[in-house]
Amino acid sequence: MASHRNRSLAQKTARAKEKRERRFTIKREEKKDPALRIARLEKNKPITLDQKRVWDDVDDDDLTSSVDVQALRRRRIQQAEDDARKAIEATQPENDDDKDDDADSMLDSEEDGSERGLDDDDDDVAAQSRPRDNSVAPSIASTSNIEITPESLLTRFPSLFSADSRPAEPKILITTGFDSTLHHVARIFEDIVPNSKYIRRSAHKYGHKYSVREITKFAENRGFSSLLVIREDNKRPTGLDIIDIPSQVTFHFSISSWVEGRKLPGHGNATNHYPELLLNGFATPLGFATAKLLQTLFPVAPELVGRQVVTFSSSRDYIFFRRHRYIFRDRRATEKSMVEADGKEMKGVENVRLGLQELGPRFTLKLRRIDKGIGRAGSNSADPTHWEWKAKMEKNRKRFNL
Repeated sequence: MASHRNRSLAQKTARAKEKRERRFTIKREEKKDPALRIARLEKNKPITLDQKRVWDDVDDDDLTSSVDVQALRRRRIQQAEDDARKAIEATQPENDDDKDDDADSMLDSEEDGSERGLDDDDDDVAAQSRPRDNSVAPSIASTSNIEITPESLLTRFPSLFSADSRPAEPKILITTGFDSTLHHVARIFEDIVPNSKYIRRSAHKYGHKYSVREITKFAENRGFSSLLVIREDNKRPTGLDIIDIPSQVTFHFSISSWVEGRKLPGHGNATNHYPELLLNGFATPLGFATAKLLQTLFPVAPELVGRQVVTFSSSRDYIFFRRHRYIFRDRRATEKSMVEADGKEMKGVENVRLGLQELGPRFTLKLRRIDKGIGRAGSNSADPTHWEWKAKMEKNRKRFNL
């Protein structure tokens, strides 16, 4: 038994020694030729599930389609440019007579050109040296009416994507379920969302049990733009319903991985400044609608003096929430410079470092349903939802909805 153990230990030591020698050999070779290191890193680049993501091969921008809105917009702009180019080329054969007249006029101008002075010749040379536009129709992309927002979203949610139908400053009402115990969670949401107000919802036997539709009517009459309803189970937040009052649409989210800010190591305390808003990873039409809803909760003009950032990052159909405070400071001698996404150093900020302090809380959202009215009961009974999550949507883990 002891000999077997010693033999296994010797084999393990030999494998570790061989691996270490191979690693140092590669390191010496890459030190002599840096191109080998670049080739190795390019070959061993990890492939994540997001990089394996597949898109629906359709030219449709419906909520159920998993298409890249940016790529769809580029294709439509390219198609508009091609159509305009073909239209211009179709009209060119009709102008042959005009070209002959232009040629005759050029001959006449050559006879008059011998009488010009030296200054006129310099002007002609300068005019000929000006670069010519490469595109036949260079102003098509800038003058076209193709917007980044899909047409289906503008049709389904006209009030959500129209700035004229929305108040200049968002005003949010926050409430919970009947006899909720999550008053501290509601206070946290009141701290996250500016211009928000929390009102308790009681189910006292002598009180009126207001429904969500009645609360929405109350909020609409008092100038609120959105209503947040926090759901709970076992004294923990499990759901968040966001009702956009101008469009009368309800978004249902589930909440998971809830961590309060006071439990985070080295956390900071938030101030009353309007935060900056970052929305990452929302690529599909459904993702654009969700991002626009989250955008309507925060003021358009942040207060940069507060240096606070609220981030909603979409990855694999989950929306991760984080809140930080940042600061720019001088780089220490032992620290590296800031790099871009491709790993190269950022120009102009070689001696600057960015410090982050998380304020909290942390939680994860997942979109479950979009109702056409105030909840499922307030929607049309025949077709009450715009979109609803189903378990079969996750059979193909390379396709995502957001």
